[in-house]
Amino acid sequence: MPKSRRQFLATTSLSLLGAAAASYFSQAQVSTDLPPGSPSAFGTGTAVGPEVSVSTFAEAEKLMQVELSAAERAMAATSWRRTMAALYERRTGPRKLALEPELAPASRWHPVLPGQKSGPERDRFVRSKTEAGPLPANDEDIAYAPVTKLSRWIEGRKLSSERLTKIYLERLERFDPKLRCVITLTRETALKQARTADGEIAAGKYRGALHGIPFGVKDLLDTAGIPTTYGAEPYRNRVPAADGAVVKRLYDAGAVLVAKLSLGALALNDIWFGGQTVNPWLPEEGASGSSAGPGAATAAGLVGFAIGSETGGSIVSPSMRCGVTGLRPTYGRVPRTGAMTLCWSLDKLGPMTRSVEDAMLVLQAISGPDAGDVASVPSKLDFDSRVSVAGLRVGYFPGWMKDKPATDVDRAALETVRKLGMVPVEVSIPDWPYGCLGLILFAEGAAAFEELGLSGGMSQLREQTPDAWPNIFREARFLSAVDFVQADRLRRKVAQEMARIFFEVDLLLVPSLRDEMLTITNFTGHPSLTLRAGFVEVSKARTDWAPDPSRSLPTFSTPRRVPHGVTLIGRLFDEGTLGSVGLALERAFGVMGERPPGF
Repeated sequence: MPKSRRQFLATTSLSLLGAAAASYFSQAQVSTDLPPGSPSAFGTGTAVGPEVSVSTFAEAEKLMQVELSAAERAMAATSWRRTMAALYERRTGPRKLALEPELAPASRWHPVLPGQKSGPERDRFVRSKTEAGPLPANDEDIAYAPVTKLSRWIEGRKLSSERLTKIYLERLERFDPKLRCVITLTRETALKQARTADGEIAAGKYRGALHGIPFGVKDLLDTAGIPTTYGAEPYRNRVPAADGAVVKRLYDAGAVLVAKLSLGALALNDIWFGGQTVNPWLPEEGASGSSAGPGAATAAGLVGFAIGSETGGSIVSPSMRCGVTGLRPTYGRVPRTGAMTLCWSLDKLGPMTRSVEDAMLVLQAISGPDAGDVASVPSKLDFDSRVSVAGLRVGYFPGWMKDKPATDVDRAALETVRKLGMVPVEVSIPDWPYGCLGLILFAEGAAAFEELGLSGGMSQLREQTPDAWPNIFREARFLSAVDFVQADRLRRKVAQEMARIFFEVDLLLVPSLRDEMLTITNFTGHPSLTLRAGFVEVSKARTDWAPDPSRSLPTFSTPRRVPHGVTLIGRLFDEGTLGSVGLALERAFGVMGERPPGF
C-alpha cells in the first residue's frame, strides 16, 4: 500500500530534511574573521549536550501538545545543541551553580492590582469582653477551652502556663499513638518557656493574649535546635540553627511551643514518614492535609492553637475535615522566612484554632513584613468583635450551592447569613480553565526541590503514586516555559475578575472544597476563613489521594456523623471583616462546643 503524504513526511523526507539542515549548520560555524562591530548571533555557539534526533522532537511534541511540520522538526533537532542546550549549563555544567534554598525568584506575585485599595487604613483589635467564667474542674475541659478563655484565666492567674502546658503534653503523649499527629514533642523547651511565662506574669509583665498559651507548628517551620523534617524521609535529621519568623513572633508574644506537628511529606496530603495522620472524628480516614497535624491536634484538644500552611488547600481542607477554624491570610501578610518553600508565589502561613476569635488573636501576633521574605508586605488589621455585620453584602454562586460538594449545611449557612441581617448577593465568574494555573505550582515546586530530585532523594519518600510529588516533579520537567508565562498572564486576568466581584460584594460564602474557588483564591492571594457550620453523615471514608484500587477505603453500614465547615473569602488584607462575620456566624451556628468522641 502506498504511503500517505503524512507518513512520507514523517519517515522518508525526515532524513533528507535533517541532512539538509545539518549541512546548513555545519556551514554556519562561528567565523574567526568577522569584521569589527559584528554582533553575536543566536545559534552560533559551541554545540553541547547529548545528540538530539528528529524522532526525539516528534515524541516531545506529544508532551507539549504542539505539532511541528517535518521541516520545522528537522531544523529544531539539528540546531538544538547550538541554540538551546547551553541554557541548561547552570544545572548540567561545566559551570554548575548551586542556588541557595532561601533564594527567591526575581519575579514575584503581588496580589494587589494597580490602583486597587489594599486593606483597611487603620490598625484596630477589639477583643470580646465575654467573661471566661470559672476555671473548669477537670483538665479535659481546660484543654478544649478556646484561647480567648485560656488567656483570661492565665492573665488573672487562675491558671498557670506550666499547668496548662503539662495538660497538653500529657494529652499529646496519650493520644498521638492514635492520631499520629506529632513529629517532635518539645517537652523540655515547653516547660522552660511555661515557667518563664509564669514568672513574667507574676512580675506584672503580661505580654498579651498568647502569653503562656501552648501551641504547635506544622513541621515545616524552622525551630532552632529542634528538628524540622518537612514530614519527609530525606530531612528526618534536619536541625535548623535559627527560628522561623513566625515562630520567633510567637515566642515574643510569650507563647509556649509544645510540639512540631505532622504534615504530608513536602506539604502534600496527610502521609508522612511516621504514617498517616488521622481525623479525630473518624479515625478510619486521614486528617486531610497537608496541615494534617495542626488540624488533628487542634480538633482533639492537644494544643491551644496551631500554625498551618497553605499552597493549594492545606489549611482549608484539614480544617473542614477535622472541624476546626482555619484562617488562610492574604498572600504577603505573614512572612514565610524560615519556612519550607513549596511555591514562592503561593505559600501562606496561618492559624488553625478552635474558634474564630482565637484565629484573629494569632493572626495579629504573626502579621507584618520580614526582610527574609521578599513577598511580605506591611499591612493593617482592623478587627472589632463587637461590630455589627448587618448590611454586609455576601456573595454566593447559586449553581455551586446546588451541586456537590455543597451540602445542606452550606445552604443553611447561606440562610443564616440572611437571618443575621447580611444581604446575600448572587455572583458569577467566567467559565475559564482555572485548573491550568496549576502549572505554576508544579513548576515552582519542582524548582524548589530540584536538588532532591536530581540527587535521587525523591525515591526515599514513602508515597510514590502518580499523584505524589516525586512523579509530579519529574513530569514538571517537561512543562513548557512558554505555557508557564501564559499561566502567569492568566493569573492576572483571574485577579482582575476577582477585583470585579469584590466591587459588588464585601465577602463571599462558598462551599469549602469547591475546586474552582480553592484554586482561584490561592492564586490571587485572597484570604479565607473556614469554620465549622454543622454536621453531615458519610458512608465512606474520605481521602486526599486519587482513586487507587490497591488502597480501598473503609465503608460504614451505619453512616458516621462528622463536622462540616463553610468558607468565607475576603477582600485582600481585609481579614478583619472575615473575622467579624465569622464570629457572628459561629455564634449563630452554635456547633463549636461539640468534641470528637474518645478524645
